[in-house]
Amino acid sequence: MNIKSVGIIPARYNSTRFPAKLLALIHGTTLLQRTYEKAAQATLLKEIIVATDDERIFNHVLSFGGKAVMTPKDCQNGTERVAIAAKSMPDVDIVVNIQGDEPLIDPKAIDLSVQALIDHPDRVAATLACPLMPDEWEASSVVKCVFSKSGQALYFSRSLIPGSKGEKKGPYYKHIGLYAYRADFLPTYLSLPETPLMLAEDLEQLKILEHGFSLHVTSVESPSLGVDVPDDIKKVEQYLCQ
Repeated sequence: MNIKSVGIIPARYNSTRFPAKLLALIHGTTLLQRTYEKAAQATLLKEIIVATDDERIFNHVLSFGGKAVMTPKDCQNGTERVAIAAKSMPDVDIVVNIQGDEPLIDPKAIDLSVQALIDHPDRVAATLACPLMPDEWEASSVVKCVFSKSGQALYFSRSLIPGSKGEKKGPYYKHIGLYAYRADFLPTYLSLPETPLMLAEDLEQLKILEHGFSLHVTSVESPSLGVDVPDDIKKVEQYLCQ
């Protein structure tokens, strides 16, 4: 069976902590262009599309030869923006939501998320996890996850899971926020009502589990270095100079 997969980068111009972040330069090339070109190296994606509500970003993507579509300004989140963009692609089977502030994203990690949905027909979405470091155990900003031997997600939490009666032994995993969705599941996902655990943890992916759907988790060695604040630009530039 010929599976068509695409990567969609939801891209807003405004960012609370870093205005115009996606157009910030990293060694002369914008953050968005670096992310786009890195994601385009994934072998299982047919194409990469930027979904934006801002003409500056739209025109910038076209200027470096990329593909972009305009979406409404009132999207609640990146997932909704991705879903709206995917509606115009009826022949697509799998949609990967790629964050635009990941200039060092591993193309192989993208392929792993797509392959997970190909290998597991019962899973409606797939995501990634990596080993959790001890200094992240108590950080509520770091999302932890547990999953079965077959990779089926069991739970996501801001608390350390699994719990321990005595010495902390783990294994402990940190969730990485890259998602691959079955294209026909995206409208369903957006229509799912909020759920108690989702609200308690403030983690949107929990509603997938609470509504009885299966989410796959693939373990990778480490996350890529993302850009949240201006100082992160320097960190990425230093990494690229290594």
